[in-house]
Amino acid sequence: MRHQHKGFKLGRTASHRAATLASMSTALIKHKRITTTHTKAKALRMYVEPIINRAKEDTSHNRRQVFRHLQDKEAVTELFGDVATRVGDRTGGYTRIVKMGRRAGDAAPMSIIELVDYNDVKPDGADGSSGQRRTRRGRRSRKKTGAAGAVAAAATTDVAEEVVDEAVDSTEEIADATSEAVESAEEAVETAEDTAADVDTVVEETVEEAAEEIEDTAEEGEDAAEADDSPDEDKSEEKQS
Repeated sequence: MRHQHKGFKLGRTASHRAATLASMSTALIKHKRITTTHTKAKALRMYVEPIINRAKEDTSHNRRQVFRHLQDKEAVTELFGDVATRVGDRTGGYTRIVKMGRRAGDAAPMSIIELVDYNDVKPDGADGSSGQRRTRRGRRSRKKTGAAGAVAAAATTDVAEEVVDEAVDSTEEIADATSEAVESAEEAVETAEDTAADVDTVVEETVEEAAEEIEDTAEEGEDAAEADDSPDEDKSEEKQS
């Protein structure tokens, strides 16, 4: 159980944790502002503020004690020089922690820890500089780049011309196929019209023939009826006589 055991282990052994905090303290003293996880920022504040407090009294003993933690001569010189001058009127609270949200990837809470007396210090990249070193290219590299660009442009032009030619050929083939389809459709329409005309003619002829047959049948029926009536009339006349 960790009763009365203050501090942060940070998932490290004692030696590893001391090296991490010393490195972060050196970076904070040199750059006045660093970004880290919120837990490391709180652990760093507990580690670095006693060191800054010791730097307010510039003695050989204090310098040796600070160097024992930081192991960096430039950081010790900066701490006992400019930093000690700025924090001389403070009795504590030399650092400030500002939360920055969560980190993309593992969603770890991030924070900025900075020295409170250095609010005028801009973070890296705030002045618009990318921090990358620019190199000047010689004329030879420019010539090589120009030649390579010309070759690439020529190759691109050839490819574009081939693509255009293929597109034109495809368009012509599509146009030919469309014209053939239109001609086939026209022929089919003409054939259908001729067939419809033939059907109409056959129907009319059939209807006329049927009408003539009906008329002939009706006339034959009338003649047969008249023939049946004539013998009866002859018999009635004979009886009367």
